[in-house]
Amino acid sequence: MAARLNERFGDELEEAHEINVTPFIDVMLVLLIIFMVAAPLATVDVNVDLPGSTAAAAPRPETPLFLTLKQDLSLALGNESVPRETFGTVLDARTDGDKETRIFLRADKSVDYGDLMEVMNLLSASGYLKVALVGLETAPGTAPPAAGQ
Repeated sequence: MAARLNERFGDELEEAHEINVTPFIDVMLVLLIIFMVAAPLATVDVNVDLPGSTAAAAPRPETPLFLTLKQDLSLALGNESVPRETFGTVLDARTDGDKETRIFLRADKSVDYGDLMEVMNLLSASGYLKVALVGLETAPGTAPPAAGQ
């Protein structure tokens, strides 16, 4: 406790009701520096083969709109083939211009990641930002079935 002499009352000591915040600020600045140095070290850049998802399936809308990227890189909206040149206009016609419609994107297992990203860029360029990726549901601890089984 800090004490201060009060000259009015002679030898009687009075308590000072003030908090010294300088040590608190020093500790906070040291912690800030530690976190600033440690934060870049927490990122991970490791190449991995990502597993299939065993998460619970999200509820589907009554009439989901499926966009399929086939093995030959052709697109199908529902069951109809769609050329990439008219993709935006066909998609607008199917959704009545509602850009908030969730598009369920399916892709063949053999399609490269870059080709899948091109389709996602087509969706983004058309103004459709709500995209759900569709995959096989697997039970926890099991692998998805191999092709041809």
